Amino acid sequence: MSRDQNSFEWWRRSLQYKTGLGLTPEEKLRYEEDYKDILARKQCDDCYRYRDWMLKYSPTVTFMIQQINKLQNRLPQTLFVEKSSNNRNPPLKFDEGKIICDFCDQLKSGGFNTEMGILLCQNRLTDKWHLEDTLAHELIHWYDNLKWDVNWFNLRHHACSEIRASSLSGECRFWQEYKRRGLRTGFKLNRGHQNCVKRRAILSVMGNPNCKSKEEATKVVNEVWESCFNDTRPFDEIYR
Repeated sequence: MSRDQNSFEWWRRSLQYKTGLGLTPEEKLRYEEDYKDILARKQCDDCYRYRDWMLKYSPTVTFMIQQINKLQNRLPQTLFVEKSSNNRNPPLKFDEGKIICDFCDQLKSGGFNTEMGILLCQNRLTDKWHLEDTLAHELIHWYDNLKWDVNWFNLRHHACSEIRASSLSGECRFWQEYKRRGLRTGFKLNRGHQNCVKRRAILSVMGNPNCKSKEEATKVVNEVWESCFNDTRPFDEIYR
């Protein structure tokens, strides 16, 4: 087959796959499965590439890792690389292997587990800046868990860490909220940040198995709001 014929065949098959015209049900199913595999590999590769970039260059992410390292003596050794026997007082190094990318069924961009670390949902992240906010959010949960030994089944504990994570990570900046929800949200510069933080905290607490309703989640978030929203540790102020 000539080069022109090869080019034409590639064009024909691409058009056929895009439109579905002329495909048998079996061919269409096989194409869809192949496409899902290709897309999943690309999402995974992008997620790890963005993660590695953030671990080197993101001011928020690198700062949070530094702060987590300061609390290293209160953390299980499994979350860090082992000490070197060649150095008298070596610092424990953050284990980047505890930040993994994977496919998520739930409508969320990431999660934190006290034993396993951080999960980044490769199929829910829109770009590397979304990953930065998600990673920062989960690192704040990690920090809180170390500093205050959070009981994640206690709704007040959960709500407090969610308020802090949404407020300090950058995910409630004006442009981030605008990209998610547009002008219809009535985002105001003076109250928009607080409204975004509260909304996201309530949604998260609603997912807690000990939460019975949206009303209960709202009540708990309101109860801890003042103290938790104003606690910006380890930052000096809210990053907007």
